[in-house]
Amino acid sequence: KLQVFQWWLRYMLGLLLLLHSTDSFYVPGVAPINFHRNDPVEIKAVKLTSSRTQLPYEYYSLPFCQPSKITYKAENLGEVLRGDRIVNTPFQVSMNVEKKCEVLCNFPNKPVTLTVDQSKLIAERIREDYYVHLIADNLPVATRLEFYSNREEEEKKKEKDVQFEHGYRLGFMDGNKFYLHNHLSFILYYHREDVEESQEHTYRVVRFEVIPQSIKLEDLKADEKSMCTLPEATGSAPQEIDPTKENQLLFTYSVHWEESDIKWASRWDTYLTMSDVQIHWFSIINSVVVVFFLSGILSMIIIRTLRKDIANYNKEDDIEDTMEESGWKLVHGDVFRPPQYPMILSSLLGSGIQLFCMILIVIFVAMLGMLSPSSRGALMTTACFLFMFMGVFGGFFAGRLYRTLKGHRWKKGAFCTATLYPGVVFSICFILNCFIWGKHSSGAVPFPTMVALLCMWFGISLPLVYLGYYFGFRKQPYDNPVRTNQIPRQIPEQRWYMNKFVGILMAGILPFGAMFIELFFIFSAIWENQFYYLFGFLFLVFIILVVSCSQISIVMVYFQLCAEDYRWWWRTFLVSGGSAFYVLIYAVFYFVNKLDIVEFIPSLLYFGYTALMVLSFWLLTGTIGFYAAYMFVRKIYAAVKID
Repeated sequence: KLQVFQWWLRYMLGLLLLLHSTDSFYVPGVAPINFHRNDPVEIKAVKLTSSRTQLPYEYYSLPFCQPSKITYKAENLGEVLRGDRIVNTPFQVSMNVEKKCEVLCNFPNKPVTLTVDQSKLIAERIREDYYVHLIADNLPVATRLEFYSNREEEEKKKEKDVQFEHGYRLGFMDGNKFYLHNHLSFILYYHREDVEESQEHTYRVVRFEVIPQSIKLEDLKADEKSMCTLPEATGSAPQEIDPTKENQLLFTYSVHWEESDIKWASRWDTYLTMSDVQIHWFSIINSVVVVFFLSGILSMIIIRTLRKDIANYNKEDDIEDTMEESGWKLVHGDVFRPPQYPMILSSLLGSGIQLFCMILIVIFVAMLGMLSPSSRGALMTTACFLFMFMGVFGGFFAGRLYRTLKGHRWKKGAFCTATLYPGVVFSICFILNCFIWGKHSSGAVPFPTMVALLCMWFGISLPLVYLGYYFGFRKQPYDNPVRTNQIPRQIPEQRWYMNKFVGILMAGILPFGAMFIELFFIFSAIWENQFYYLFGFLFLVFIILVVSCSQISIVMVYFQLCAEDYRWWWRTFLVSGGSAFYVLIYAVFYFVNKLDIVEFIPSLLYFGYTALMVLSFWLLTGTIGFYAAYMFVRKIYAAVKID
């Protein structure tokens, strides 16, 4: 044991040193960058996205103006998996220097000529409602939307509601015609930092907005110095892109700087308050109240019933009464009988423990603000690495349970735990990735990254699962309070409501009801390119989910044992994950009502990733319910006197 432990320590130290040498846990955006007047502020492109196709593309997949040398930023694992391909652009922006209008590439007397194929591609992307995402000093560009909250005429004049949407639209359609936004008006806000009188003023970028415009080539008056004059808004015609022929146009931009009172620390607030949060607050409070109220009632009923049962079972009455006893005490000789396929059950529960530890730590760390949206890709990178490292806990719990269930082949059990769930996830992701590759999307995981993920799986997760399984299997098995009879007891015919499918439907309602509002925000973040940032609420919802799953599982196993059915191992795991069924139903509802996806591959991606989410959620909730029920069963049978 000591040698194994020393080997494990050396292995972990080596891995930590390797991680320390990479920039995986570097959090960009934490250290502010100070600019002096005329300092260059680099504008970078991230990707093109559309909620209609769910296929991101890199910026230069379209014929935009290119700099003399294209340089891609080194990205972390999370950014690669998200489809980000951060690249430099030819926009020349200097701190606090205005630009009225400037031609981006080519000379004014030689406009950009789009070929028929390029014109078709741009028209296709406009039809698919693509957005362009740029960043300046790690701040994403946003488009300001203004609208009136009240319809009364007097109120209209007073105030407008302002919201921001991420990125800017590539173009727009009017009837069957396509128009490209070829002029970008950048509005950058800076905060002037307090410095001593003798020092030069320093500035920090605190907001990045854009007003996209479509202006016809003939209306853009440009001179030899690449300067241009914008037409008046009323008299200008938009730049049409005809997909059947070549098109000529100019790409232009202007830069406007404004001073702002927003401090650098608060600069992300604009992006994170893009929708009305009050609904969120009320819904979460409502969920908390309902769940705790129902949990209180369930706990009270079950505790009172149990006390009564235990008191009755422990009365030393005459033998005739004892012969006629019924309920859960009758199955005491069979309740701990090992189930079928104990290796698969312990493997799934091990993966569930792995997921539980990973999710708990990620949400907690994110709640403390360490995984904010400014640290691009950090959430996904952290989740991947944590899942790998949590293999030691998954292996330990799986190994100990497998030994309790009279299992002997611990090496095969450890391999099953390390490969069953990750293997399913990897297979589905690989198949989906092949389709994304076919579309030449930046969302496709590059082959070297896939090899790196496989190396992480077999180089980090697999050894740690084996290590945990070894110690778990060597540890004393769980102490069951009653002995198992040699001959199995006959199970009486069960009523219709004791069917496992009815149980799944009944058990899933309460946990799903506690979290379905949060699910809407999570789905919006994943499928509609929104930022998700309310991790404090998510942590609260996660705690409620754990409590509600545990209580529902205890109630269901109590009813099952009262009906003299002792086959509770697999059933509890399946029934406790009942809320995953409702998540699947909600995902279908969200697809039909909220998303405008019509093509085959985007639909396949949506349902493929949804299947992974539902599987992971079932493992998580099933594991929580199983361990709660197991503790409950051991507790109640330890409390009664068994002859």
